[in-house]
Amino acid sequence: MLLIPEPLLFELSSPGRTAFSLPTLDVPASPLPQELVREAVNLPEISELDLVRHYVHLSQKNFSIDTHFYPLGSCTMKYNPKVNETAAVMEGFNRSHPLQPEDMAQGNLALMYHLQEFLKEIAGFAGISLQPAAGAHGEFAGVLMMRAYHLARGDTRRTKILIPNSAHGTNPASVTMSGLEAVEIPSDERGNVDLATLQSQCDDTVVGLMLTNPNTLGLFEEHIEAVVKAVHDCGGLMYGDGANLNALLGIARPGDLGFDVMHFNLHKTFTTPHGGGGPGSGPVGVSERLRPFLPGPIVAKKANQESENTPYSLLLTPYFLTMPEQSIGRVKAFHGNFGMLVRAYTYIAMLGEEGLRQVSLNAVLNANYLKARLGKTFPVPYDRLCMHEFVARGDIVPGVHTMDIAKRLIDYGIHPPTVYFPLIVHEAMMIEPTETESKQTLDNFVEVLQRIVHQAQDEPDFLRTAPHSTPVNRLDEVAAARKPILCYKG
Repeated sequence: MLLIPEPLLFELSSPGRTAFSLPTLDVPASPLPQELVREAVNLPEISELDLVRHYVHLSQKNFSIDTHFYPLGSCTMKYNPKVNETAAVMEGFNRSHPLQPEDMAQGNLALMYHLQEFLKEIAGFAGISLQPAAGAHGEFAGVLMMRAYHLARGDTRRTKILIPNSAHGTNPASVTMSGLEAVEIPSDERGNVDLATLQSQCDDTVVGLMLTNPNTLGLFEEHIEAVVKAVHDCGGLMYGDGANLNALLGIARPGDLGFDVMHFNLHKTFTTPHGGGGPGSGPVGVSERLRPFLPGPIVAKKANQESENTPYSLLLTPYFLTMPEQSIGRVKAFHGNFGMLVRAYTYIAMLGEEGLRQVSLNAVLNANYLKARLGKTFPVPYDRLCMHEFVARGDIVPGVHTMDIAKRLIDYGIHPPTVYFPLIVHEAMMIEPTETESKQTLDNFVEVLQRIVHQAQDEPDFLRTAPHSTPVNRLDEVAAARKPILCYKG
């Protein structure tokens, strides 16, 4: 199919055309203050119909989970049920204001309270804060709590945090932003934390260990009990990167495994939209000893609400905001991104305990199915049972690289998997099918990749210049990052 490039609005412009008309003034005209007037803004002149067509055509060129298969590893690009959106735009939620008094926001506070309780039960923690606005933000809050815990005990020698080389890339950034030192721990031949190196680093200068489990190789830490013991025995704390919780729902609770703090990516596990520069959500859960340090305020419920002597007015307002005793303070204005909280609450409440467990079982099943089929063609460096995702290598034909395969997938209407990450795997392809995709979709993905392999063998130059069916062909991604063109210049 030949795709004709969509004209830019400026190219469609014709003098005198307009997409709107202003009503006749019914008040005396008054000139704008001069400081608000800009000369020669050079806006396009275009009809309403052409304007609508332009933006609709642009939207139809977008990749999205609603239109294409999106096996982006480490990001859990799964389907967001539309009922979540219906709940989020209910008038009582989307017209509420964060400065409303508590007695006028009881419905909002009730939802937040019960979401806190859901997340506590799902992950096995003693306390939850919904404040952080993204996964990395929750991660940063978690590190601040770990630091505050040690300082509150007068333990000022602890300045380093251990991070496996299979962790998410934001982990060392959060550590550095907290004024602490990140120390890398290598992986062993099976993709686990190297225990000997870990034990050699565990001393009285360790704040804790940040562990992504399952890690970015899609592997569950086989020595989790030994890892937790080594860190706790030296007085350190265990931080869990909860980005991959999609693989553990209803099967294992991080709190039960010994983690002291963990952030939840609501956009990965609980189907709120990915932020995309906008609102995200990354609540943090903690064990009992870190509960006093949670960022606040958090939502609490008044005790003894069922007593016969409780005044009727108190029965109507059982929920209130409170700051934990030794809180690290606010990490965000107000109370978190509330619309995201509504979506996550809706998802959890509708699925229930068994439904959440089925999410993980299906995610793990889909990933292992793909790994079994694709592993015959693409080498899998850590060839053991994976969790919700796995990492393979894309350099299967001399002269053809992972990036070439990724770009060619676009021509078949499939978003590329994550490439060149994690860094510990050469020419990495990180594939996560999620639980929401059917076997037919997965089989089509395998068939497309096998077709691309044959093309790589027979027509390598064709792959090196892919994609071919998009409005623009292969872009210089390094130049685009370093010298972005952010505005139209006629």
